Amino acid sequence: MNKIYFGEYANLEGHLGQIKEAYFSPDGLKIASCSEDKTIRIWDSLSAQQLQILEGHTGNVVGIQFSPDGNKIVSCSADRTVRIWDVLSGRQLQILRGHSSYVNGVQFSPNGLKVISCSWDKKIRIWDVLTGKQLQILEGHSDRVNEVQFSPDGNKILSCSDDNTIRIWDVLTGKQIQLLEGHTALVGGIRFSPDGNKIVSRSMDTTIRIWDVLSGKQLRMLIGFAGDITGIQFSPDGNKIVSCSEDKTIRIWDVLLGEQLQIMEGHLETVTEVQFSPDGTKIISCSNDKSIRMWDVLSGLQLQIFEGHTESVNSIQFSPDGLKIISSSNDKIIRIWDSSLHKKLQKVEGHINRVNGVRFSPDGTKIVSCSVDKTIQIWDVQSGKQIHLLEGHLNSVDGTEFSPDGTKIVSRSDDKTIRIWDVLSGRFLKKFEGHSNLIKGAQFSPDGSKIVSCSRDNTIRIWDVSSGRQLYLLGGHSSWVDEAYFSPDGTKIVSSSWDKTIRIWDASSGRQIRILEGHSSFVNGVQFSTDGSKILSRSNDKSIRIWDVLSGRQLNILKGHSDYIMDARFSLDGNKIVSCSMDKTIRIWDVTLGRQLQLLEKHTNFVNTARFSSDGTKILSCAHDGTIRIWDVSSGRELCLLDGHSDVVNGAQFSPDGSKIISCSWDKTIRLWNFESRIDMKKNESVTHSHGRLSSNFVDIYSVKCIWQAGVQSCGLSMKGSIWKNVNSLTLQQKLLVQQRGGKF
Repeated sequence: MNKIYFGEYANLEGHLGQIKEAYFSPDGLKIASCSEDKTIRIWDSLSAQQLQILEGHTGNVVGIQFSPDGNKIVSCSADRTVRIWDVLSGRQLQILRGHSSYVNGVQFSPNGLKVISCSWDKKIRIWDVLTGKQLQILEGHSDRVNEVQFSPDGNKILSCSDDNTIRIWDVLTGKQIQLLEGHTALVGGIRFSPDGNKIVSRSMDTTIRIWDVLSGKQLRMLIGFAGDITGIQFSPDGNKIVSCSEDKTIRIWDVLLGEQLQIMEGHLETVTEVQFSPDGTKIISCSNDKSIRMWDVLSGLQLQIFEGHTESVNSIQFSPDGLKIISSSNDKIIRIWDSSLHKKLQKVEGHINRVNGVRFSPDGTKIVSCSVDKTIQIWDVQSGKQIHLLEGHLNSVDGTEFSPDGTKIVSRSDDKTIRIWDVLSGRFLKKFEGHSNLIKGAQFSPDGSKIVSCSRDNTIRIWDVSSGRQLYLLGGHSSWVDEAYFSPDGTKIVSSSWDKTIRIWDASSGRQIRILEGHSSFVNGVQFSTDGSKILSRSNDKSIRIWDVLSGRQLNILKGHSDYIMDARFSLDGNKIVSCSMDKTIRIWDVTLGRQLQLLEKHTNFVNTARFSSDGTKILSCAHDGTIRIWDVSSGRELCLLDGHSDVVNGAQFSPDGSKIISCSWDKTIRLWNFESRIDMKKNESVTHSHGRLSSNFVDIYSVKCIWQAGVQSCGLSMKGSIWKNVNSLTLQQKLLVQQRGGKF
């Protein structure tokens, strides 16, 4: 591109009719497209050359998909057939006949051995890829079937229909497992969640519904659209849903709460499709207004608009690495775009996406931060300068911790790996691989020689830091493990799980010592007391329980929160517990008596974190309302309000000496605050202060000041008002893009 980045790599021309779909191969090296010209074409994504033209269908080709290994393509057509093709040679391998009407959907099974198809003939068929033999015919829908999808494990099939229903089928037997009823108009689209436990559906009744796969029960109904919903998709982590509509809007929803997180407006006509980026931080959308737009998930801001198509854009897709976007249009052209263009426009010091966590080093001189932008950054506390930028993870970095001696850092990522880094040099030391699902925790042992990790693959693993070897695999939990920690003396491990249990393990052998049962819902957090004699657990049943480590006996149950508990921690002396909740409150409890001591109410949204100061006299909290607050433990009064972040504050920590606070936010910034108190003598006066502790003759005044902040927001490309000279080396395509973006020659 003549060393100038315009956002577009190439356009692929060859189809003689409107292009229905275009997709990258699993390795991103090829592109397959299908068209109303009755052909499928295969393209080289790097050279933009056409590699194959697949001819055979006698009607419009309306759907295609690469096999999981990228060696085959399946297609479906208005000619009532399904066809399987060899990608390398372009040869037709199978023609699958059986449907008596328009075939409008096909998909390979996750292992690539089967294909499913659906049709206007009201039937779904399962085919053997190798032999072309029909294995099952699934009958039950009373009107045409609009979409079919295999579950992530390949054992179930999901379908939706003009009969207003969704059905779940068993692949092996072909029997209907569940009938999901509730929509009052035709169901146009369905998707399994990445873990296969939930379903999202969209209907012409202008609602989106979330369903439980196991029970078939409706969990949530999402409303808000003023027109037909044209697309839905789960985020890669399954926590969000993106949808688009004829009302020209895109909306992001929280799966657990059923709440609308963002509404994105900008398209001028119907939005035809939306998709999350592979790392879940961005969304692309396309529209009948001929444009493609890229959005930031957390802020809802438009990052980029890609213009060039001359008719409606029908389909879009991110490349597997997220660096390119492919679009297809009624203008018969496929275009490949550069999705990372906005990052090339400016050098950013700090994170360029949501900051997931921050931690002080044990000596308080350094800070480590991690982000959705896949990086870890080490900062000098005094100067605010970045010391090291640690790169290597392939997806969002969700958590980091310093080793007890402060010489190493452990990080965990959505790429399912754990990495060890040297603090002094910033050098990568070890990578631990083994978990097969999202890693929820990674912690050093008290002596720094081991790491314990836990995952949504239902396992806990113990690793040797020096060798990088896995020492033990702790199996026993029957569902996701959200937290696992070493005891203070390093001899035990405690874990909490969505199977409603807490388990205690021997750290030297990996043997399960005890199972603690009592919670009636997911247990999503645990902690040892400082002396290692007690464990606290928090659960979605809205209770905190205190357990005796030696006997496994439940000592107390703490009830009071009216919504899910987000965090719960012992004080350093083990006599108190602080907890915070989605009910917007913080509560302080007496461990021995099991009694609530204080109720702290000032936050106006979910409270994410609440922690005691090292001396146990104060509590630090941060929340979805964008604020950080400091509270007095004995009185329950708010001492200070730290206001400055422009979005959710998802992490805050006192420095080891209690004089500073570090915070991080979805606004992509880290802030370091100085926390001071002074005693003002006020003789013979009545004194009040909104941030002070009143006494007869003196008041303790607290002040907080932001010392430094790191991180800026990125922006999209604009050429508006720019003047271009000496442009002989630019292609016609590049000149067109300059004009479209507001530049002049």
